[in-house]
Amino acid sequence: MPALTRTNRLLFVAGLTALILAAAGPAHAEKGFGGTDGQSNQDANAGKDGTLSVTAGGIVFDRSKNGTGNSAGALTSVTSWTPPPCWYAPKYTPEQLRKYLEPTWEAGSTGYEWDAKQRDRYVNGHPYKDFNKDKTGKGYFWDSFVNKDFPPGWDSCDEEIFWVDQGDPPPANIENAVTPKVLAELAYAEIRVPSTKVTLAPAEATKVNLPTWSWLDAAEFKPVSVTASVPVLGIQATATAEPVSLRIEPGTKDAVTYPASGVCDINNGRIGEPYAKGKANQTPPCGVKYLRSSGEGTYPLQATITWKIEWTGSGGAGGDLPDGTFGATQDVVVQEIQAVNR
Repeated sequence: MPALTRTNRLLFVAGLTALILAAAGPAHAEKGFGGTDGQSNQDANAGKDGTLSVTAGGIVFDRSKNGTGNSAGALTSVTSWTPPPCWYAPKYTPEQLRKYLEPTWEAGSTGYEWDAKQRDRYVNGHPYKDFNKDKTGKGYFWDSFVNKDFPPGWDSCDEEIFWVDQGDPPPANIENAVTPKVLAELAYAEIRVPSTKVTLAPAEATKVNLPTWSWLDAAEFKPVSVTASVPVLGIQATATAEPVSLRIEPGTKDAVTYPASGVCDINNGRIGEPYAKGKANQTPPCGVKYLRSSGEGTYPLQATITWKIEWTGSGGAGGDLPDGTFGATQDVVVQEIQAVNR
């Protein structure tokens, strides 16, 4: 693990312990970022009147148009690109940063030298004077956040907490500081798509050399989207996933796919075509024909959907993100056609 140079990296063990304890607690709707359950960093303080003040900023995810169901899952990029494992977003007002850092310094647990450097940075004017209190209401201190699954690179956001004036973009040299495009990439990571279990005909067991029709329920396979926003900055982005094709892999070399490529394109909002009586001898637009019995076992048919990802964001921004895939395996019984002796 790289050296933990950021202010709150010294408190990493305590923070990680808190995350583990939170994960073991009751389940809550996920509406925050990085595994939290609120609209920002959610350091909430109850006032005497019962109201809550929360840490400034953070990312809010709107998953109301996301895929649902127990079998829904995350997309895997078809390229080496992956969503940001960590990012920077507004987190503290000047007063909130003071309340966060001063108790750490007073405890003395981080050492005199480190405390002195931090005081010099945030109090003595190198570069921030008295936590930037004279800029209260005119900007925020930004800090890093980590994907709750701790993917590779989660610890790469090691910049010290920094200030950004309201209305200004984050420093160009800081990778993954939230912009509409970064929000779109983070929304991509939150997209969930339906299971790709296909309907087969024959359903219970197919026969050797008999075409098996394959299709997907058109009602389930429609575009899904997630919107990520930073309310205090007034920016947002929506990543939308639209199904474009289905790849069938029979689970054995002793098979023929329809079409020959094994890739069934979406047509009029539908992938494949439901089997109907009288089509037994027709070639299915999407399907498979097994050439050998599965014997006492089954063949693991793999069905994988490719989803095209587009995004739109604040200020007319938008574009494409790498296609994503999501697949599922189902067991197929293939039997010999029984001859009738007369």
